[in-house]
Amino acid sequence: MNENYVLPIDGDWTTQDIIIVTNFINSVLGVYEKGSSREEVLKNYDAYRKIMPAKSEQKKFDKDFERQTGYSLYKTIKFVQNSTKDRVRL
Repeated sequence: MNENYVLPIDGDWTTQDIIIVTNFINSVLGVYEKGSSREEVLKNYDAYRKIMPAKSEQKKFDKDFERQTGYSLYKTIKFVQNSTKDRVRL
């Protein structure tokens, strides 16, 4: 993964919104790098969806993130949602 990536931050986001999106990204990265709590990832995903409710926005954000890191937010969430384990890792 490229360690130098830039998240596409919306100019209308508050500091709290940025923290929520960053927490979600960190939980996704954790799934790939060391494993993460399934519950924590899903909690962060729910908070992220409140900041970015439109599917088109989510797809654009995911595509940009995957281009930069090689990790897909969508594929990660589908994996986590379908998992029955408490700790998830890809």
